[in-house]
Order: sequence, then C-alpha cells, then structure tokens
Amino acid sequence: MMDAISAGLGLFFTLQNFLAIGAGVMIGVTIGSIPGLTATMAVALALPFTFSLPPVTGILLLVGIYKGGIFGGSISAILIRAPGTPAAACTTLDGYPMARRGEAGKALEMALYASCIADVISNLALIFLAGMIASIALQFGAPEYFWLIAFSLTIVISISGSSLTKGLISGLVGVLLSTVGLDLVYGTQRLTFDNFNLMGGIGYIPLLIGLFAIPEVIEFYLQRTGHLEANKSDRTRVSWPEFRRSLPTIVRGSLIGVALGSVPGIGATAASFLSYGEARRASKHPETFGRGEIQGVAAAESGNNGVAGATLIPLLALGIPGDVVTAVILGAFMLQGLTPGPLMFQDNIDLIYALFAGMIVASVVLFVVGRFAIRHFARIADIPRHILIPMVLLFCVFGSYAVQNQMFDVVVMLAFGVLGFVMARVGMASAPLLIGFILGPLFEDNLRRSYLIANDAAVFIRSPICWFFIAATVLSLYVGLRKEMQSARLARQLAEKGQLAEKGSTV
Repeated sequence: MMDAISAGLGLFFTLQNFLAIGAGVMIGVTIGSIPGLTATMAVALALPFTFSLPPVTGILLLVGIYKGGIFGGSISAILIRAPGTPAAACTTLDGYPMARRGEAGKALEMALYASCIADVISNLALIFLAGMIASIALQFGAPEYFWLIAFSLTIVISISGSSLTKGLISGLVGVLLSTVGLDLVYGTQRLTFDNFNLMGGIGYIPLLIGLFAIPEVIEFYLQRTGHLEANKSDRTRVSWPEFRRSLPTIVRGSLIGVALGSVPGIGATAASFLSYGEARRASKHPETFGRGEIQGVAAAESGNNGVAGATLIPLLALGIPGDVVTAVILGAFMLQGLTPGPLMFQDNIDLIYALFAGMIVASVVLFVVGRFAIRHFARIADIPRHILIPMVLLFCVFGSYAVQNQMFDVVVMLAFGVLGFVMARVGMASAPLLIGFILGPLFEDNLRRSYLIANDAAVFIRSPICWFFIAATVLSLYVGLRKEMQSARLARQLAEKGQLAEKGSTV
C-alpha cells in the first residue's frame, strides 16, 4: 500500500503536472465565465492537446479545466445574471440580487469558498469512498432512477418564488418543453410542428441564456432609468459570522453533490438546485431566499462543485462516466491506452494515486486562481450599463450560435428571453421551468423503461432504494407544502391586522 502511494506521488510531483493543473484551472475559469461556453465544451476542445502528453498530465489538465469551469460559471451569473455554465443557473437566484445591492464582492467570495470546500469534500469522497459509493450506484436501475428524479422534482416547491401555483405551472411548462423532439422510445416526432430544427429537441444552452440573461437586456432597453444602473464593484467581504452561518449549508450541499455525482446521469445542475431547495427548507427565514441570501449562493455553488470529484467515482471504479464531461475524460484515458474500472486499481494503482494527489492540488490552485479572478473579473460591474448590456447581448448570441452553429438556436434564445421577461412581469419564477426541462427527459425515460422492463407497476416498489426515495419524496412534498401553507396563513393574518389597524385609524 505505502509503496503504491509512494510510486503515485513520485509520478505526480513533476513540474509538468503542476503547470497542467494551473493552466487547466485558469482556462476553465475564463471559459466558464463566458455565457454559453460550458465546461463541457472547454474540456472537449482541450482533449486533442492531451494526445502527446503523459497520461497523468493530460488527465489532470482536463480535470483542472472541469473544476475551473464549474466555478467560473458563477462569476457572470452573479455579475450580469448570465450563467456562464448551466450548473451556475441556480447561483443567479441570490448572487445577482446581492450584486444589485452592492455586494458583488461578497457574493463572489462566498461562491469561491463554497466551491473550494465542496471540491475538497468531493475529492475526499472520491479517495476514500469510491468503492462503496460506486457499488451503491451500481444497484440503481430504471425504477430507482425514476424515484430519485421524482424526489429531485419536488425542489420545484422550494424555488417557486412567491406563488406555489405559478411555480408549479412553470415547472410543468418546463417538463412539456422537454418532450419536444423525437420520442425517447419509439423515435416518432413530438411537438416539432414539422420543423426539422426541433427534431433534436430544444437546445439547452439557448433556453438557459434566454431565460436568465435576455430579460435583463429587455428590461434595460424598456426602462432607461435608474432601475438598472451599473452594479459598482465593491470591497464587501464575507465576514466570519456569515461564513460560520453558511458552513452547514456548504457541507450539506457538498454531500448532496457527492451523492448525486456518484450516480451516473444526474449532473451538476440538478445537484445545485436540490442543494438550494434543501437549504431553503432548512432555513429559519426561507422568505429571504431569492432576494440576495448569502446562504443561497453557498448552497448553489457547493451543490454543483460537490459533483466535480464525485462524477469520477463511477468512472474510475466501474468504467462508467458520471456525466458528459467525464465521458470526455474517459476518452482521454482510452487514448492513453488505459481502461478505467476495477482492474485499473490493480494494474495502475500508482496512476490512481497520482490523480488523487493532483485533484487535491487542483482544489488549492482553484482557490488561488479564484481569488485572482474575482478581484479582476468583478471590475466588469464598473462598466456602464449602456456599454455592458450590448456586450452581454453579443455574448448571448455568440454562446447560443456556437453550440450547433445554426441561427435557429439564436431565435430560440430570443424567444425564451421574451418568455422569461413575461414570466418575470407576472411574478412567475424561471427556475422551476429550467428544473422541469432538465429532469423531464430523465423522469419520462426511466418511467417508460421501467414499464417496458417489467410491464407491472410493482416494479416501482421492488427494492429498499425505491422505498427510501418514495419516503423522501413524500416527506419533501409534505414539508414544502406545510411551509407554503404556513407562509400563506401568516401573510393572511398580517393582511387582516393591517386592515383592522387601518379601520381603527379611520374611526
């Protein structure tokens, strides 16, 4: 054991590996902060550069880009409400309101702290729990996935904004939009209206950019008043009491990210929203979420960064990619003549330990690079809005077009921008729509696969894992609805007291 660890550390401690990690994190943070250019795209573009590199160096370069890209998405999400990556969409809910009231520095700093702590916890889970978590994930079939997604969908209650009814409608619209394209089982067209551009479904990146960034652009040009003045970069910092208060939220979000990341196919976006929903449920003041609550930023960033290391658990232990990014990293392993899986822990254990050491170092590098990034990237907020908004619109168009190189995606982005603007005007939250759109295909796919496999409803209660998530779903719905009813009752009581006080004053 000690010989293997010593060999792994010897394999890792080279200048080339440190340079690869540093370059990867910087590239990831930069690309991740540009709306539309996702961490997945950055890793895929960097893959050809790993051909001539040693295995450890090439893989650590991609891992650095992945980690940096996940954090980088929070920068533009907080400063200009344009998530740099899909996983940062949840960060806009509280990060952007904080920036609007002059606390951009504090929001960015909390995002960095939460990201780095979650990254370390995720790495430790990978190192110490890879075998155990992977064995649990291996027991997930279609029914277990179905109940896991059903439980995840209950977070719509927590992010519905001021009206649960409007939030549920928004979530259902998202699920409906996710059915556009080809049927998952039979391959027939659904809601495409004979438009071949919709046969592949609605693009995720255009929808994301449209819902969150374009409404700000529309609002600016409709109201050229003080409503959308520049968010001045500030010197506000996270205080020790704020950090201590947010630490349980960060740890909980990290564990949620680890749990979901170790199950292939869930992804960082769902983990981020689930972490946010649980933080809001656990808060003594849930009404502050969505209005600039620092714990909301901590929850979102710890959730999505907790996934980063955990997605490598099924990859290294079972040879199964945890998400799209790790599928690209799997390609890097294969190009180097390596096959991830149980045998890798026997044949290439020194390389495994070298990667573990590199991931721990990458967390430290992320903190250093992140400090530099938030210090300089925050100056974006000093740019006058009449200059910044056209630049944001340009990046939105570029990010939407770059995914598939077709103008149709730009049209989709603009259409969802108008939809997002209308939803904001009527008090309907956009986040439930995004969650429904993300989880809808997974929900439908596993529901139909379960019936095709067994043709019996009893398949949905076949295992203890199913029962666990059924109970979690029921409990989540009960707690969410109870809190909603309590909030409505309190608002009604306050309104009645106000009316009585008004009548007393008139008398």
